[in-house]
Amino acid sequence: MKLGFIGGGNMAAAMIGGLLQKGFVASAIDVVETGPERRDWLAHEFGIVAHANAEGVLAAEVIVLAVKPQQLAEVLRALPPLKPEQLVLSIAAGVRANDISRWLGGHPAVVRAMPNTPALVGAGIAGLFALPGVTEAQKAQASRILEAVGRAVWVPQEAQIDVVTAISGSGPAYVFYFIEALEKAGIDLGLPPETARLLTLQTFFGAAALAIKDQSAPAELRARVTSKGGTTERGILALEEGGVGYAIGLAARAAAERAAEMGELLGKNNGTDGGEN
Repeated sequence: MKLGFIGGGNMAAAMIGGLLQKGFVASAIDVVETGPERRDWLAHEFGIVAHANAEGVLAAEVIVLAVKPQQLAEVLRALPPLKPEQLVLSIAAGVRANDISRWLGGHPAVVRAMPNTPALVGAGIAGLFALPGVTEAQKAQASRILEAVGRAVWVPQEAQIDVVTAISGSGPAYVFYFIEALEKAGIDLGLPPETARLLTLQTFFGAAALAIKDQSAPAELRARVTSKGGTTERGILALEEGGVGYAIGLAARAAAERAAEMGELLGKNNGTDGGEN
């Protein structure tokens, strides 16, 4: 499978690194990157060919769109017509698949993906949605690419990508927020900062690993740790009284609503044939 990346930023680099670790050969991956220093870094780091313009990736079987969402319409309109069998896989946040297809002159084979930043350490999760013109073989290609840096899950409706964005796309920030708060609590209660950080980070890592391996419902896992009348029960009651669970739900809903708004705005701002609103 010949891959062409348009954009060579951090997420693209993470995907390229993961693909190489999974057995892809560097000669099968080309990148378009406008920054000369970044091109040099990509070539040195991965041994791939980095081009200054899009012509270098047009022959790829799969073209991965990894440019900033606000730049995507301009980039795509500048491309010559693609072959119907070429798969376009977009990781540009917020840009809808139909808009991508339209900017490519009605190209049928478009997959929209929402990865998240843990992909940078090979522990990501991506939600994917395919337009009707995408074949099962092309879906398998898209899954293989995203699974090089974590896991992938398909959703049947594109609106659900907004929910994916709210849960796993924005989710790492919620986790970091909780880590920050718990670490600060440890420090405020008298622990040395380095001890509070280690305890907090390892607790989050271990709890997530246990939840993945055990596969019990989170409520059941929580119950196992929460002895009647014990310290954990007292802490959980404080969280419930503080409305933490409710606030997390509000955060996810707000993020999903903003994701939908961004999709509308990006399509309108960049989406007319003449490039005007």
